[in-house]
Amino acid sequence: MTAATPLRVGLIGYGLAGSVFHAPLIAATEGLALDTVVTSNPERQAQAKAEFPEVRTAATPDELFDRSGDLDLIVIASPNKTHVPLATTALKAGLPVVVDKPVAGTAAEARELAALAEERGLLLSVFQNRRWDNDFLTLRDLLEQGELGDPWRFESRFERWRPQPKGGWRESGDPAEIGGLLYDLGSHVVDQALVLFGPATEVYAESVIRRDGAETDDDTFIAVTHASGVRSHLYASATAAQLGPRFRVLGSKAGYVKYGLDPQEAALREGERPGPGWGVEPDSLYGRIGAGESPVTGGGRAVPTLPGDYPAYYAAVAEALRGEGPNPVTALEAAAALDVLEAARRSARDKVTVTL
Repeated sequence: MTAATPLRVGLIGYGLAGSVFHAPLIAATEGLALDTVVTSNPERQAQAKAEFPEVRTAATPDELFDRSGDLDLIVIASPNKTHVPLATTALKAGLPVVVDKPVAGTAAEARELAALAEERGLLLSVFQNRRWDNDFLTLRDLLEQGELGDPWRFESRFERWRPQPKGGWRESGDPAEIGGLLYDLGSHVVDQALVLFGPATEVYAESVIRRDGAETDDDTFIAVTHASGVRSHLYASATAAQLGPRFRVLGSKAGYVKYGLDPQEAALREGERPGPGWGVEPDSLYGRIGAGESPVTGGGRAVPTLPGDYPAYYAAVAEALRGEGPNPVTALEAAAALDVLEAARRSARDKVTVTL
């Protein structure tokens, strides 16, 4: 393998995660080549061929693993319950792996996968793309520059208005499916909080089913106390008729408030691809920073939002595979987030605060 030789990628799954996020980002990354897409759905196979004419398709993961010698990386974007068995098979076949979040249903499983990858000397990375959201990158920069002073409270919301359940495995009540918002959007808000403010020491959560016909949690709140002293209040909801700010962060010097979602997912869904101007939002959506003022009425000053950069994840994966950089998101980091999610599930069920 030389620096000029593209790394060949096998992608398992071509639903929302595979077709909207992984395939376009892999194809756009210098040094990576989307070699094979695995899906048993003939319509999705045709879709993959239409979008990426050079790609091969396979109906089952076994067909992919039978060609393990032809590949350099396996990306797992299939339903949550398949993540651990498929990642285990790939690692035992000698292949580095990227797994969509959540990497596993439990922190223990995530740590077992991490141990297997270390034993085999292979990369195991978790796709936590929201670390490259525009608002997250901006907030991280503000904190590093000391613009807020000492951070005290972090409020993060991933809210949607979907009054009718959509069905499918993501909304299944079967625990084996690892569905529900706690493990879906909750994986993002918890990961971001831990990256920004460090390890959690206590977790309190409320998790309920509000919609008629829904089988699993669709409105969840998680309160995290960090070892650093910061308190994070994290919301994930499909039942928010009025959306709150994406971020509200309060510190000893100032606060930062940001509304609206990073534009990258919407762009990918519309078929747009990374290039000039990628991840840039209009200045009307900039967050505001200030003290004692209301951002709703224009108080404080506007903070230009840094461009979102999902392509940076796979660029970092390519560098890590070539020994030129670190793993952008480790399985042990994902396990720490799963510790919080498991504690949140227990807290909501037993109505207790859980100490980690």
